Amino acid sequence: MRIGRAVRRRQSSSRSTSGRALLLTAVTLASALTLTACSDDGKPSGSAGGNYVTGKSGISTVAKGSRDEAPKLDGETVDGKTLDTTALKGKVVVLNVWGSWCPPCRAEAPYFAKVSKELEAAGKPVAFVGINTRDTSKQNAASFEENFGITYPSLYDPDGKLMLRFPAGTLNAQSIPSTIVLDKEGRIAARTLVAVSEQQLRSMIDPLLAEQ
Repeated sequence: MRIGRAVRRRQSSSRSTSGRALLLTAVTLASALTLTACSDDGKPSGSAGGNYVTGKSGISTVAKGSRDEAPKLDGETVDGKTLDTTALKGKVVVLNVWGSWCPPCRAEAPYFAKVSKELEAAGKPVAFVGINTRDTSKQNAASFEENFGITYPSLYDPDGKLMLRFPAGTLNAQSIPSTIVLDKEGRIAARTLVAVSEQQLRSMIDPLLAEQ
């Protein structure tokens, strides 16, 4: 009887230890995903479908002959001016969807500030445009831009209506941050539905600058 009770205690202890280990693994994975993409409820979001090929870097691209025309994005910017992206044809256009409330947006913001300034200084035909979403106050968005040295304009889109203009399968409205890059003809050429590094951002832009 004593041996049986000892065996049962060991089995119970083993199950408890295994359960704690599984729980710890799940929590760790969830934390990692949360740092990759935000949603309005703070949960990670999946990707949408579409004619995209995803490379090892996690960047999805569309072959030149299969690209969809990007929608017209226009309206008031965070700094109170107006912007219409159709006026930017002839340039590679980098569209970054962000919110001041989103930790991954804060993580990638320095890369957008750095790359946009360097490409402008080099005279490259690239335009950066932010789409600020789910910020209930322009002041929060403006403070974000000031803190991270963002000098390019951002359309103010608190309700996410501009995101709904994109073709089905292009954007997941819950995936913040997201980045879409348009070719010089105004067509959707590359995207990512998570935060990017400087290297990933440049890998989306450089091939489009080289296109003839």
